Amino acid sequence: MTDLTSLRLSYTRAALRRADLHADPLEQFRAWFADAQSAGLTEPYALQLATASREGRPSVRTVLLRGAEAGALTFYTNFESHKGRDLNGNPQAEALFYWPELERQVRASGPVTRVPEAEADAYFRVRPRESQLAAHASDPQSAPIADRAALEAKFSALQERFPEGTSVPRPDFWGGYRLRVQEWEFWQGRANRMHDRFRYAAQGEGWRVERLMP
Repeated sequence: MTDLTSLRLSYTRAALRRADLHADPLEQFRAWFADAQSAGLTEPYALQLATASREGRPSVRTVLLRGAEAGALTFYTNFESHKGRDLNGNPQAEALFYWPELERQVRASGPVTRVPEAEADAYFRVRPRESQLAAHASDPQSAPIADRAALEAKFSALQERFPEGTSVPRPDFWGGYRLRVQEWEFWQGRANRMHDRFRYAAQGEGWRVERLMP
């Protein structure tokens, strides 16, 4: 393996000043997200979601952002998955967005609740048909399966059960979660590891904003 101690970049694209920040962290996130979209980044809506079990054992994986409104981030998954089991026993999570092309990252943490069923139904209906079938086929998500052929057989059986022209219902074990953000952190890479970092922490009806050491 290459000597990893010699691999590093110096970040010089931009700076982040206190005066640049929106009063509302969700608006600051939306502005940075718009920058990521305008820059043509691949899947800027992909985020790393960290959860922990009741016993405190952490785990992290990538999911897709499907909403950012009213101070919350929304994503969808199988309730019986590893992350679903974690959130059932310990409904707290942290999301990380990393946009290396812009030398930026955003962290967001707080309590997690399920979205209303009607909202989950509405989102499920606009998913591609193959994704709807896959939601059924991958249950129970995170559980062992014999081989790829067994998974594809489940998918084929579902294609026969729900032929083209018929609707695919949202399974009871699949739906959305809403992470209600109580703390945000915005990180802008700078030269010589002298990065700009700002934290928004919920305080009453507003936010306390602090610059953090890099």
